[in-house]
Amino acid sequence: MEKYQIEEKIVAMLKTVYDPEIPVNVYDLGLIYKIDVSDEGEATIDMTLTAPNCPAAEFIMEDVRQKIESVDGVKAATVNLVFEPEWDKDMMSEEAKLELGFL
Repeated sequence: MEKYQIEEKIVAMLKTVYDPEIPVNVYDLGLIYKIDVSDEGEATIDMTLTAPNCPAAEFIMEDVRQKIESVDGVKAATVNLVFEPEWDKDMMSEEAKLELGFL
């Protein structure tokens, strides 16, 4: 399977991960900064949270890791939590902004 196909499946899977307090998935919230898949099928995700002290951080990151590892073609997943650049509501998709009343 081509790397871009695996990355597309990862994006689709990320759209099933939600912050328990926000009715929008982590991908459309703009929390995913990087998706990288090696030739060996190891996925590395750089993501952030809406707030550094998010009480659901561990839950969300584990949910992301487990769901990415379930993607066909992915052998292992590493989820890196980063806070640079700092998340801003402008990073959300148009759908997410509409859903949360920012438009």
